Order: sequence, then C-alpha cells, then structure tokens
Amino acid sequence: MHEHVTLLRPDAGPADARGISSSLPADLLGQSAERLRILALLYAFVFFMAAIFPMLLVPADLALFLSGFAYWGPTVIAIAMALLVGLVLGSKRLSLSSAMTLGLIFEIVGAYGIAAAEFTDPMVDLHGRALGFSWVAVWTVLFTVVVPMRPRRALFAALATVSSVPVVVGLVIASGRTMFRPDPGQFFFWFVFPYLLVVCMAYVGARVVYQLGTEVKRARELGSYQLEEKLGEGGMGEVWRARHRMLARPAAIKLIRPSLAGDGGRGGVSSEALRRFEREAQAIARLRSPHTVELFDFGVAADGAFYYVMELLDGLDADTLLRRFGPTPPERAVFLLRQVCHSLSEAESCGLVHRDIKPANIFLCRYGEEYDFVKVLDFGIVKGLHEGAQGDPLHTGENVVQGTPAFMAPEQAMGTEVDGRTDIYATGCVAYWLLTGQFVFTADTSMGLLMQHVQARPAPPSTRTDQPVPAALDRLVLSCLAKDPAERPQSARELSGRLAEIEGATGWTQDRARSWWATHPPGRP
Repeated sequence: MHEHVTLLRPDAGPADARGISSSLPADLLGQSAERLRILALLYAFVFFMAAIFPMLLVPADLALFLSGFAYWGPTVIAIAMALLVGLVLGSKRLSLSSAMTLGLIFEIVGAYGIAAAEFTDPMVDLHGRALGFSWVAVWTVLFTVVVPMRPRRALFAALATVSSVPVVVGLVIASGRTMFRPDPGQFFFWFVFPYLLVVCMAYVGARVVYQLGTEVKRARELGSYQLEEKLGEGGMGEVWRARHRMLARPAAIKLIRPSLAGDGGRGGVSSEALRRFEREAQAIARLRSPHTVELFDFGVAADGAFYYVMELLDGLDADTLLRRFGPTPPERAVFLLRQVCHSLSEAESCGLVHRDIKPANIFLCRYGEEYDFVKVLDFGIVKGLHEGAQGDPLHTGENVVQGTPAFMAPEQAMGTEVDGRTDIYATGCVAYWLLTGQFVFTADTSMGLLMQHVQARPAPPSTRTDQPVPAALDRLVLSCLAKDPAERPQSARELSGRLAEIEGATGWTQDRARSWWATHPPGRP
C-alpha cells in the first residue's frame, strides 16, 4: 500500500454531494451517477431482451412488430431514451446534482415508456393485464434501492412513477382502441391500488437505504472530522479523505488498525500502546519543516484504531511521477532531493529516523504559488534515536524489519542499530530511482533483495539511463549507497550541501516547474 494522500482536489465531488443530502456519505452519493448509468443501460438491455429479441426468433411475430408504429414505437423510443441517458451520465463534466435530477426524470419517463410498451400494444388484453403487476412495479422498487435519496423525495418520485400505469391505461380506454370498460371501482383496484402498495414498498426501501447510509456516516466520525472517501488501504491500515465539521477544512486521516497497536489483535487498546502512540504523534507534531506533511490532530477511534489527521495535498508522489513520465532530469532530481533533505534534517535534530523513505512517501505538490514543492509523508514508523532496548511495540516487534526492501539500508535489513544515515541510504535509493527509473537492486524475493543491499555493489546511475548524469551526482549517489554508514554523507544537511554544489544544480527553476505542471496537471496521465 502507498499510505499517502492521493490526488483529490479539496472542492471536488463531496461538496456537490452535500448539496443533495448531507446525511449520506459523500462517496456513496458520489457513485450515484455511475449507478444511474448502469441502471439506464440495464433498462435498455432488459427492454430489448423482453420486447424485441423474442420476435427476432419468430419471423411472423417480427413482421407484425414492424407493421405499425403502435407496435414498435414505444419500445424503440424507450430503449433509445435509456441509451441516451446512459451516454449523458457517462460524461465527467456532468455535476452530481445534474446527474441526480436527470436520474429522477429518467425514473418517471422510463416508467411511462414501460407502461406505453405494455398497454398500448393493440394485441394486449387489458383485462388480462389488470390481473397482474406491470414491470413498472419492479422498476419503481429497483430504482429506489439502487439510487439512494431522501425518503420524502423518493416517495414523490415513486408516486409520479407508478402514475404511468393508470394514466396510460386511462388514455388507451378513452381513445376507444379497446373494448375493455372497467367501472371506476374496478379501475381503482386493478390499476391504482396495487401501485399505491408498490409506493409503500419503495418508501420503506428508501428509508432503509437512507438510514443505513446515515449510520455509515456516523460510524465514520472521528472527533471533529467526518470521513468522506477512502483513498487507500494496506498492511498498516487505511487513508481517508476527511473534512472538519466546523471549519470545513479538508484533511487526510490515516487509520492504524488495533491489531498493529501492540495488543496482538485482542480488541481494545492497552494503556502502554496508547502512551507510545501519543509520544510518537507528539514527536511528529514537533516537526515544523515545510517539507514535512503537517499533522493536525491524532486520537483513538471507538473501535480502538489509532488515527492521524494530516493536511490534504494536491499533486502526485515520486513513484507515480516516474511511472507516468519516465526518469527525471538530473537538475529536477537535485531540486526534489534537497527538499527531502530539509525534512530529514529537522527530523535528525529531533532525534528521529524516518526509516521508510521511498518514492511513494515523497509527494510533489502545487503548494500555494510554488511548484514541485515536496512533502515527506508517512512518519508513522519513525524511531527515536534514544529509545530504550525494548523499541516501540506500536511499530516494531521481534525479528520484524520495518521499511520497504527496495529502499532499505544494509543495517536496517540486518536488524541492527539505525540512525539518520539509514535515511541517507534510502534517499540515495530514491535518487537512483529518479535518475534511472529503476531500483538499485532487483531480486525474485524480498529476502534476496535485502541481501543485495547488504552485499552487492551498485552500478553507477549513469550506466542505467540514456540521459546524461553529472559525474559528481553519480559519485554522490554511490556514496549514499555505501554499505558502511561511516562512508555516507553523515547528515541530511551535509547531503543537501553536496547536492547544491553539483554543476547545473540550480537548473530547475520555478518557471520550468510551473511550465511542467501546466502541461501535466495532476490526475491527467
């Protein structure tokens, strides 16, 4: 899992969703357009299979079907309308409120299409139809369950939908196209009363779905924050897009499962694990480097999960950057790495080791008026330099190696003492990735990869890429990858200074960065 905040603009979908119903989760509402599109396509498919496909198999029926508009008109129009609605709902420019409005219109008009196809066919026996439910009943209940909305709104929509049956039947009778002449009582109990019962069923269904949605929303409340959309999940837990209920401030919340909190998955959280978590969160909160992701808050959820509340960022991580756009020009790599060093240097001064520096934890932002602004993420497994021998059970355990194998220093792989130079090694691995688009080492297994870091000699980055790499940068990256920590740059501050001395290090300017971001907006491949 990449436990970082993926691109999501603060004012995107959820705000639109709240205008429709603030009592349902934004991500549930945000999926409404897609569910409506699927429902429209399903409508067209079922209509075709039930009304047209059987006739294609019997030439005599097909000839009758094509003999007049009264036979084929309502069916073809209904199918065409559903396909058009599906096409419009597939547009990314359509707002959620517009999609929901279109959906309600489609629900009602679609029901009239069903009723017209069923009751205007000259071959239909209306008396026989009166003894059973129209497909309008199925459509009404299905729509209410698939597309959540406020119960009152669902009630009015269902009433308008089922009105299609008595209205269409009444028009057919009034037109004189049938000999069927029920009295008012028969008409009510055959074509009105059963569909009022359907409305009751639809209303109950709408209330159940709505209440489930509100319960989910309440369950997602963490202190003053409301979880809105899951951004990712993995071994360490989940990351959610959230919003402060009072300040309307967007944020990212990282949940750490109770089973990883040192309690062995027994349920609940021990007081010792809670104290360790609080000490760690307080240590992270002390970091003030602008290149370290800002921690707003932390706490423990009702289910025992620890959570961090962090700033929500607009951009992409270095892993995504390389996979989309290929190796980074050396001058840009230097520009990014120096910002990483700024974050790590402050962490070192506070006695903290990140231990999981990797491309997925280096996030490139448009931050105010600055471009290519780096934020170092996931200080969630940091380790204090002066911890006791017991370590930190919140994130460590006996014979457990923390970190990512492709970016792991030899001493970390061997489980021996780590310090700030461990992060220097990982930063060298990131530099290698930025320059070449390749890992320093590869192997078939994680253990094999760790042993490569412990024993193998890395090839210079310049030999693994077609773009020119300054010799000084080549040597500096290799020095970061030294097996012996004493042979590496001894601090992030030193590494930053040596990066600044490389010829062409200032070649990546804000003008170039701004131009790149204008050409490659976040979210566009």
